[in-house]
Amino acid sequence: MTVVAVLADPPRPGLTLPRLAETSPLSEAEAAALGEAMLRDTLRAVERSGGELLVNYRPDDALPDAYVDTEQSAEEAIRTLADEALDAPEEARFEVQVGSTFDARAGNTLTHLLREEGVQSAAVVRADAPFLLRSTVDSAAMKLRTNGVVLGPSTDGRVYFAGFREPVDYDGAFALPEMETLVDRANDADRDVGFIGMQPTVRTGEDLTTLVSSIRARWQADRVVPAHTAEFVVETGLAVVADDDGEPTLVRE
Repeated sequence: MTVVAVLADPPRPGLTLPRLAETSPLSEAEAAALGEAMLRDTLRAVERSGGELLVNYRPDDALPDAYVDTEQSAEEAIRTLADEALDAPEEARFEVQVGSTFDARAGNTLTHLLREEGVQSAAVVRADAPFLLRSTVDSAAMKLRTNGVVLGPSTDGRVYFAGFREPVDYDGAFALPEMETLVDRANDADRDVGFIGMQPTVRTGEDLTTLVSSIRARWQADRVVPAHTAEFVVETGLAVVADDDGEPTLVRE
């Protein structure tokens, strides 16, 4: 069984998807709400897969002071969200992230699982790829049986899924372009690399344009959509139209 660690921050304005608020019609509060919706969909996808869900949250003392909520701790925020999103929240594991950077936090989690717990395989995902499905996680787990590293490519050289059977050197391993950097680390460790299908991640206004168009198209085609993320898109009236130059533009209906 693959342990899938969802690296989660409490959804708070300014902390969650800051570049999205700067490059799209969304406010900081709305960007945080979208981040929460995507996190809910990610947790549900992993829970419904054959993997083991590990909710790996950043504690208050690892957050910038401006984003510490004195009324609700980061752990309380994440556990409350998970309780509402999951069918069986009592079966999920919750652990604190350790490290001052994303590379360190992801690397510490993966190394702990693979070396200290001796799990067969482990993966990290961020809650910014709402089209992550149960079948995606299961497909990646199957590939990890024959590959030392399995990556899910995304836009702008990012990855939305990074799975390992054995640790690699994680120092700076998620530096952009993440795909190339992670493959370099896998090659350095003499690990075979497998890939799963490409999926969009959402961090900028351009990413959001892709997401909104994809959700609306899938809805029209009567295909599965990430429920919480799709609800956010509809409730905020987001749509994509062609501007005067024929370029796709994100608008509110």
